[in-house]
Amino acid sequence: MILNAVVFGFGSHEAAWRQPGLSATAPLELSHWLACGREAEAAGFDGLFLGDIMCLQDRPADHPSEALDPFMVLAAIAGATERLRLIGTASTSFNHPYHLARRVLSLHHLTGGRAGWNVVTSSYPQEARMFGLDEMPPTSERYAMAEEVVEAVKALWEGWDGVTRVADKASGRWLTGAPREVQARGRFGAMKGALNLSPEPYGWPLFAQAGSSPTGLAFAARHASQVFTVQSGIAEAQAFREEVRRLAGEAERAPDEIAVLPGLVPVVAGTREAAEAQLLEMTGHMNLEHVRAKLARFIGLPLDGYDLDAPFPHAPDDLGENTFSNSRARLLVRTAAEEGHTLRQSLARFAAGHGHLLVVGTGDDVAGVMREWISAGAADGFNVMAPVLPAGIVAFGEHVMPALDRGRPIGAMP
Repeated sequence: MILNAVVFGFGSHEAAWRQPGLSATAPLELSHWLACGREAEAAGFDGLFLGDIMCLQDRPADHPSEALDPFMVLAAIAGATERLRLIGTASTSFNHPYHLARRVLSLHHLTGGRAGWNVVTSSYPQEARMFGLDEMPPTSERYAMAEEVVEAVKALWEGWDGVTRVADKASGRWLTGAPREVQARGRFGAMKGALNLSPEPYGWPLFAQAGSSPTGLAFAARHASQVFTVQSGIAEAQAFREEVRRLAGEAERAPDEIAVLPGLVPVVAGTREAAEAQLLEMTGHMNLEHVRAKLARFIGLPLDGYDLDAPFPHAPDDLGENTFSNSRARLLVRTAAEEGHTLRQSLARFAAGHGHLLVVGTGDDVAGVMREWISAGAADGFNVMAPVLPAGIVAFGEHVMPALDRGRPIGAMP
């Protein structure tokens, strides 16, 4: 069971930044990130995952959306950790392959071989406008660009194959030879030359990817070692994982080379009542209009003017092609319809984890759900999205990790 701690911003809950005892500017402070890294390592997580959005989000005057560069943050966390895999997000839509190849490999060296790259194509229209585009290109075009960029990054790293770093002061020799010159041209532009950094002695960083569209899944099957996904039911998660493994085979990769990691939002405490009280308190701090605007953008349908306590106003058939997140939009609207949520309930669920699997209860409750998913072939592990950071990581380590007893064979009960 692979476990990554997701540490974006204040936590997965939209109202995390308003929780008592948390610095109102925590994600802009080094101490916040060092605490997240240290607590994740102490809790027993395998990796730490940091997302990125290269724009101000909805209603920036009412909700924090400032964000540091993830690879700079992870470089700082590297010095406070010893074994965590540090996975950072970088977009193929707005970065040249040379910059990506060098930035990710730099983190790989600074961590002693613990770096990972979460490959994204970006989704926000604000990001497109920031880089001179009138709108975000369609999914197929963004993934075609991603394919070219990732292949170019790999070519730059492969250019060092067969070259050994001697670093011999006595003879004055640094390398056994020069790396190969790479020539590539694509939607990103052109490049000609060699990367000024070798992957040696660590090999390549890990590739991760989070697309769930057919195009995104095919891309992941070709390149990723970890696939991040949004699933809230076992049956759908099983089908998703089976499809990823099938596509891996078509790409001439062993299915076991790819780990599927659904997002898990644990609200955990010593008792179920205490956990429910925590969630209720967080929900009470959320800005309804901010969350309403954000959910409307996710699903591509209007939500203004509807009664908060009436049934959710849209059905899955109302959805068209959504350039932001097709799979996420369909999951959110389908869940609202199937479970009979009101608009207010849908907003509260979305605020907690944007549609990811939400489990509220004791450590045994959360561990039981995780074991069930693993045993059913619905997941290879989880991206654990603590509602509030770093307290949620501490709580997971205190309540869930002992209940999991990760040394026990998968499927065996205590």
